[in-house]
Amino acid sequence: MTSEVRVPTLGESVTEATVATWFKKPGDTVAVDEMLCELETDKVTVEVPSPVAGTLSEIVAQEGDTVGVDALLANVSEGDSGSATAPKAKEAAEDPDAASQSDRGGDAPKAIDAGAAEVAAREGESIDVQVPTLGESVTEATVSTWFKKVGDKVEADEMLCELETDKVSVEVPAPAAGVLAEIFAEEGSTVEASATLAVLTTGAGAAAPKGEDAKSGAGAAPETKAADGKDVEDAPSAKKAMAEAGISRDQVTGSGRDGRVMKEDVAKAVAAGTSAAPKAEAKPAAPRPASAPDDASREERVKMTRLKQTMARRLKEAQNTAAILTTFNEVDMTEVMALRNTYKADFEKKHGVRMGFMSFFTKACCHALKEIPEVNAEIDGTDIIYKNYVHMGVAAGTPTGLVVPVIKDADAMSFAEIEKAVNAMGKKARDGKLTMADMTGGTFTISNGGVYGSLMTAPILNPPQSGILGMAKIQDRPMAINGQVVIRPMMYISLSYDHRIIDGKGAVTFLVRVKEMLEDPRRLLMDL
Repeated sequence: MTSEVRVPTLGESVTEATVATWFKKPGDTVAVDEMLCELETDKVTVEVPSPVAGTLSEIVAQEGDTVGVDALLANVSEGDSGSATAPKAKEAAEDPDAASQSDRGGDAPKAIDAGAAEVAAREGESIDVQVPTLGESVTEATVSTWFKKVGDKVEADEMLCELETDKVSVEVPAPAAGVLAEIFAEEGSTVEASATLAVLTTGAGAAAPKGEDAKSGAGAAPETKAADGKDVEDAPSAKKAMAEAGISRDQVTGSGRDGRVMKEDVAKAVAAGTSAAPKAEAKPAAPRPASAPDDASREERVKMTRLKQTMARRLKEAQNTAAILTTFNEVDMTEVMALRNTYKADFEKKHGVRMGFMSFFTKACCHALKEIPEVNAEIDGTDIIYKNYVHMGVAAGTPTGLVVPVIKDADAMSFAEIEKAVNAMGKKARDGKLTMADMTGGTFTISNGGVYGSLMTAPILNPPQSGILGMAKIQDRPMAINGQVVIRPMMYISLSYDHRIIDGKGAVTFLVRVKEMLEDPRRLLMDL
């Protein structure tokens, strides 16, 4: 029997999405609620789980295709995923290279040295899990989250923990299949590059610690069983959400098939937990006795992540060092929106990427920076360094904090190249895959607070840069045009700049040039 995988509801007023990534290929075995692919809309990324256990028999919508709500994405042939997995496990025992490749859905295996792979094939052997390369000049990281506990069974390349550096989050995968025997670096501890984080025990003998741990009931999350007695695997995104929220599996009620926990179930459990506390406190009518706990006992102290600490330090340094001033203007977005609506379909068909507003703003800023070069410069001691190129930073908010990936040589890019670069960097930011190289070298930054509904914004400089453009939301407002009041889609824009190097005239002229090019996009084509 074949089950159809269709595009889920994408949100209010959102009617289409782009297939960003397929995580499975035709012929791969899938479990119920296992993530098959990822869709991207203008605002959010949507994960599409498998509705049944079985085999992915056909992919209808390829990566890069635009699909509407309820459109057919793929077909899954139903069957017992456990029985389908058994031959694969048997293959794995005979051929460790084939096992690591099939477990990842056929992708090329990651670079694991031959010695480690050979050890992984032997029973009862131990493999060290070490801190991976953190990036140039980065020598230490903080262990932010462990997604597995001692005694848990893990698959090759399954995520064990997450590390945080000053700039990026680094995921640490399991080098081989086995059982997590010991954890050396607990959450919150600081580790150096190449330090040992944990030890894995591989082979058939590795199952013993898991069984003993389950028997004693210590440290293992309770397993859910379906009506037919089979173990139920919760959605990977739900497991990560539970680990981040610090709640156990038995605190969450699953809404998926056979009681599987989905990501939204975790969010509901967290929300219920936070709302239950005030309700419980409001129950006693009598005044609080003198022996009642003070306010301090009802507070929670959480250590800031390294990323948050670095961001806070750099923002304060910018305010202490630079003479920051902000100037504002407003842009009539009528022409840009009309141009986008006219060519949106043809643009996506030819270039395989949607035409957004960021390419227009990036091109407009690049043109304005050529006319007002001090906005693209920086101060170094008593010198001013003028940059004859534009490395455009695009500020992006992520669950772990603000990051600013950099699009190198944006002034030499076409609209399509800019859109592709913005989408690629955005995906890496959401997935926590940004590297140090992705976030260094910027000469100017654009910050789009409009995606969160901001009507007006005055962003802080990203040192050592001297300017940052702030975008707000597009809102219909009455405007006086040729002696008549008409409704136009308007956006407030701002330029925060370092007054030590940029004077008021230069800042205002820069913002006016950006406004002119957006209100008449033909100026971009003619370089006016």
